[in-house]
Amino acid sequence: MRKIIVYTGLSISHEEARSILDNDSENEIIYKKPIKRGDILEDIKINPDIIVIIDGVFHQSPAVGHKEILEAIKRDILVVGASSMGALRASELDSLGMIGIGYVYNEYSNGNITSDDDVAVVLDPDTLEQLSEALVSINYILNQAENENIINSAEKEEIIKITKSIYYPKRTYSNILKKVDLNDKKKDNLISFIRNSKDIKKEDSKKVLEYIKKRIS
Repeated sequence: MRKIIVYTGLSISHEEARSILDNDSENEIIYKKPIKRGDILEDIKINPDIIVIIDGVFHQSPAVGHKEILEAIKRDILVVGASSMGALRASELDSLGMIGIGYVYNEYSNGNITSDDDVAVVLDPDTLEQLSEALVSINYILNQAENENIINSAEKEEIIKITKSIYYPKRTYSNILKKVDLNDKKKDNLISFIRNSKDIKKEDSKKVLEYIKKRIS
C-alpha cells in the first residue's frame, strides 16, 4: 500500500478528485487544501510515496518553496505538479526530478507564460470556491474562441490586454466584458461560448490524477 498526498480543492474539488483516484484503490490517499510554505516538510514526517501539487496559495501565505520540494525528491518521494501552483513549480524543477503534467505545465515549460499571475485566483478560504478567473484559463478560452471565429485576432488581443489590466482578485468575466468593445450579438456569442467551454485547469487536474492512477495500479 502506498501513501499519496494530493493538494487541491480549487481547480478540482476533493469529491471529484476522489471519484477519479480512489475508485477501487487500496492505497492511502490524503486530500489537503491548497499547499503553502512548510507543508511538504510536515508531509515528509509521515513518509508519503507520492505528493501531488495541483493548487497552492500565492499571497494569503508564503508559497510552497523550491527547497522543500527538492528535499522530498531527495528522499525518493515522487512529486508531481499540474494545473496551477503545481504546474509552475514543476516547470521550475522538472530538470531536478519533479514531474509536470498538462497544458498549463507545458505553457510554463515552453516559456509562453512566466508569472504566477497567470494562474492566480482569489478563493473563499472556507469553501475553496473560486471567486475570480485565472489568466491562463481566459487565454485558453479566447484562443479557442478565435479558432471558432467567435472573435477575430485583434478583438482577442484587446480582450487579453483588458484582462491583464485588471488586478487578479477582480479578474472575472463580468468585469472583463464590461470593458470590451464588441457589438451585442458578438458579445452574446462570446458569453455563450465561454459558458460552454471547458476549464483547462480542471482538465489538467483530471489528467494528473489519471496519471497517478496509472502509476499506482
